[in-house]
Amino acid sequence: MRTISVMKNILAEATVSEDFTKDFGVYDLNQFLNGLSLYQNPELDFNNDGYVVMKEGKSRSKYFFADPNVIVSPPDKDISLPSEDVRFEVSTDQLDKLLKASSIYQSPDLSAIGENGVIKLVVRDKKNDTSNVYSVIVGETDKEFCFNFKVENIKILPGTYEVVVSQKLLSRFTAKNSDLTYYIAMEPDSTFG
Repeated sequence: MRTISVMKNILAEATVSEDFTKDFGVYDLNQFLNGLSLYQNPELDFNNDGYVVMKEGKSRSKYFFADPNVIVSPPDKDISLPSEDVRFEVSTDQLDKLLKASSIYQSPDLSAIGENGVIKLVVRDKKNDTSNVYSVIVGETDKEFCFNFKVENIKILPGTYEVVVSQKLLSRFTAKNSDLTYYIAMEPDSTFG
């Protein structure tokens, strides 16, 4: 399965064990997944052309498919990084704390910074030198860089990820315990070297 954000700056790929009997369009993936979360173990019935029925016990939901013409579709070709310049691992706990700090401090930016031999992830407002900052060291490096992300683009499922970053402003987050990969674009003011 593949999905891409409307702005085309986040792409996700996952291999799932379920078989889907037909293609269907989901306009708001978060809403669809949250609807599924209403059930412990839902059965999905795709017998209708315009919607899927989610059911379990006495509960039912009807989720209508979106017209394929209004959906931004991911490219058919495989995505690959133009180069693999920086690599580190970030755990669920580290990522949760970074996102929580972003919310607490109202910080819109997440930066992967390489300096003084370490890689640290830093939540901050890069436009404000006196903004509150939260950081965590996630690796070692002999390079100097500052790769900037918008926190709002870090929409990934909980888990530990191997992160590979290209100086060409693209990153790959690969889940360590599932077949799930995200490609997330970085901000143009990122620097390498």
